[in-house]
Amino acid sequence: MTFRPGDSPRQVTVFGGSGFIGRHLVRRLAAQGDIVRVAVRDILSAEFLKPFGDVGQIVPLAADINDQVAVETAVRDADCVVNLVGILNETGFGPRRATFESAHVAGARQIAVASARAKVRHLVQVSAIGADPASSSVYARTKAEGEAAVRGAFPAATIVRPSIVFGPEDDFFNRFASLLPFTACLPVLGAGLPRLEWPGEVGGLPRLDIFGGGGPRFQPVYVGDVADAIMALLDPSSAQADKPFEVKGKVFELGGPRVYSFKELMELLMAVTGRRRLLAPVPLWAASALALFLGSLPKPLLTRDQVRLLRRDNVVGKRVLKLSTLGIDPVAAEIILPTYLARFREGGSFKRARTPL
Repeated sequence: MTFRPGDSPRQVTVFGGSGFIGRHLVRRLAAQGDIVRVAVRDILSAEFLKPFGDVGQIVPLAADINDQVAVETAVRDADCVVNLVGILNETGFGPRRATFESAHVAGARQIAVASARAKVRHLVQVSAIGADPASSSVYARTKAEGEAAVRGAFPAATIVRPSIVFGPEDDFFNRFASLLPFTACLPVLGAGLPRLEWPGEVGGLPRLDIFGGGGPRFQPVYVGDVADAIMALLDPSSAQADKPFEVKGKVFELGGPRVYSFKELMELLMAVTGRRRLLAPVPLWAASALALFLGSLPKPLLTRDQVRLLRRDNVVGKRVLKLSTLGIDPVAAEIILPTYLARFREGGSFKRARTPL
């Protein structure tokens, strides 16, 4: 719904709106004419969003998602609510410690309950592909429990499950790219057992695949496409879909146009940055041992829980609602990655890199 002069602007509350996905969503909401409340724990962290809209259009609010009064205040009189809050590892100490349970389950339930009481028209809960109540990963398990908690309090809520999200502020490609100047090799996490690959032609020689298929598979999705999907879910009438679709109570899985193994992602990273490195297979048992050290760092590079996530592919299901349902043609990683990873090239941003694979 695009508002014209004379319309009452829509009130939208975005929890976690100062984060990676949030800044792209808030910019789109403001451009459409919505009044946006950005509910965050640290109000100063959301100040940079204000120039995205007119004076008073984007309003940062201090709101801990586990504080009932703060959450109820943030959703009061809101037409739509989006919950983007999520963590990859537990942080902090004492009462302000952020745990998977508090962020993914208790906080999500609090938002859903408050939204139901406030008679919010649309609630979008952002989860993740791989959410599974039976998962060995606490992250994936609490994501699934959070979905269930939201459905229990707000049955019409729409659940969004993206794969790895990439874009200028992402934590995946930027993290591995930042290692390139300081290392001679890149890890292929979750690599399987070595195997022989037999050629299709007669008389060809078999090849030893030391990566065992290249590790788990991913379907990276551009952050702009995720933001566009949420916009469409908040106002289905604006989507450029071929046929009408229902969003209330539904689950959408978001992925890009191509599936990559972990090895292929590292190869793509090297192609974009023009830096050649050896690839080292790191099976799950070795990655788990490595995570004992890396997970203890102030900003963990790898945790044992993240290793457990690598036991399953992170791709969109075959019979699910997806970006194409919303009329969105996903952007390929090969197009977007050079726009923000060029700074990692040897010689700087203006040195030509190899053509991505």
